[in-house]
Amino acid sequence: MESSLTPANIAALTGIMVFGALVPSVSVLAVSARSAALGFAHGVLTSVGIVVGDIVFILIAIYGLSVLADLMGSHFALVKYLGGAYLIWLGTVLWRSKPKADGVEGNSKTSMPSSFLTGLLITLADQKAILFYLGFFPAFIDLSAISLADTGIILIIATVAVGGPKLLYAFMAERAGLIFRNSKAARAVNITAGSVMAGVGVFLVAKA
Repeated sequence: MESSLTPANIAALTGIMVFGALVPSVSVLAVSARSAALGFAHGVLTSVGIVVGDIVFILIAIYGLSVLADLMGSHFALVKYLGGAYLIWLGTVLWRSKPKADGVEGNSKTSMPSSFLTGLLITLADQKAILFYLGFFPAFIDLSAISLADTGIILIIATVAVGGPKLLYAFMAERAGLIFRNSKAARAVNITAGSVMAGVGVFLVAKA
């Protein structure tokens, strides 16, 4: 079976996932706060939990969309329109949002497993994550040609693109406090990520 991923697809997937992971959010607050209060290792484990949660949603999105594509046939374009509209809306919300400076309290007695569970549960409790992936993948992947190898590549991309920025936040938080309190930097990230999300949404609608 011919791969549905090209070098351009891979670059685009990586870029937008990195932007998404950099956006100041509850997960960034959790990673940074736990790293600042409890040490870098706790930030790492929280980041791992977030990545695992994203992988769960990615698998649901890829194979759920693949089943939908088979069932709906030519009508699957409707799913792409809805996904594109959601990404445009998400980009607009990010563009207009104001950075929040409130943090997450840490506890020096917190165990390592609880840091992992914090990241995992924060991600699994965020219904917007699966909506994001449901709207995201049709823009870059031919679901009719998806293979196990493609899925493996996507999971590797997600691990690096989502985990990398979270680890950066954890490292910088341990060294310099909660860096996302810099509202100007957080605002710039929101605007950039919002523009990227909305752009992918427009592309998806135009492609449908």
